[in-house]
Amino acid sequence: MTGDVGSRAIGLAVGFAADRLLGDPRRWHPVAGFGAAAAAAEMRTYAAGRAAGVRHVALLVGSTAALGLVAERATRRSPLAHALATAAATWAVLGGRSLVREGAALSEHLAADDLAAARARLRNLVGRDATRLDERGIARACVESLAENTSDAVVAPLLWGGALGIPGLLAYRAINTLDAMVGHRTTRYREFGWAAARLDDLVNWVPARVAAGAALTGAAVDGDSLAVSRARDAISHDAPAHPSPNGGVVEAAFAGVLGVTLGGTNVYEGRAEDRGTLGTGPSPAAYDIARAGRLSERVGLGALVVAIGIALATGRRVR
Repeated sequence: MTGDVGSRAIGLAVGFAADRLLGDPRRWHPVAGFGAAAAAAEMRTYAAGRAAGVRHVALLVGSTAALGLVAERATRRSPLAHALATAAATWAVLGGRSLVREGAALSEHLAADDLAAARARLRNLVGRDATRLDERGIARACVESLAENTSDAVVAPLLWGGALGIPGLLAYRAINTLDAMVGHRTTRYREFGWAAARLDDLVNWVPARVAAGAALTGAAVDGDSLAVSRARDAISHDAPAHPSPNGGVVEAAFAGVLGVTLGGTNVYEGRAEDRGTLGTGPSPAAYDIARAGRLSERVGLGALVVAIGIALATGRRVR
């Protein structure tokens, strides 16, 4: 086995463990730094058209991928250095622990009947208007965020890291961050953010389905055939009504496994959006947030196994 392939697999595992144990870096977070750089670049690249958006994405994703390629090549001759660099990049781009922590904190506010604090906390997870949400509306939003962000912040970076190493980790996080910043259907970003949104859909297509498959696999391992059946039905019948080609698949899988109904109408900056109905159970309650958090962690672990398999398989092909 070539050193860089073995060290890539080790680095992914160590970075995943660091995220599970430590969560996001509290200061000088690289993703926050990238966001600041992207916002500064937007001041020069913005124009009301798709071509400008394509240039914006190409500049930022290309430079980030190039940085990852330099790190990959600079450390490849030393398995230890390569493993450590891969672990650092993996830790920087993953967000699984922090995601579950946010969900747990929000659940505590709901348990204390502090809806105002819960609504304020929800802003860390979703972009919808939470001012009029009741307990179940807040719980639904939280479970939906746990589902979709498990794919975006855990599964996808691991898979791209397994396939492409450090450049894959960094480039994916750049794409996903740009989508969060400009991939909105607002007047300003409808055209400029088109490239970021479409590219994010593309790079998350496979990871979303791996995340859904991992959720179903976990239920099957538990012997919960009813949960597997519910999830399959939700994915095949309900997910297509969701406006996101990827978010709908993951949310449908979580809805089926958890036995709840997700989706409905959300309000974004005064604009109502119908996100379909996913699942057939009751609307989530506060206690379902913890269940969704455990499912998120399980899906993340399954994704790590797949990512390590991809790293090893890719290495055997290129030897």
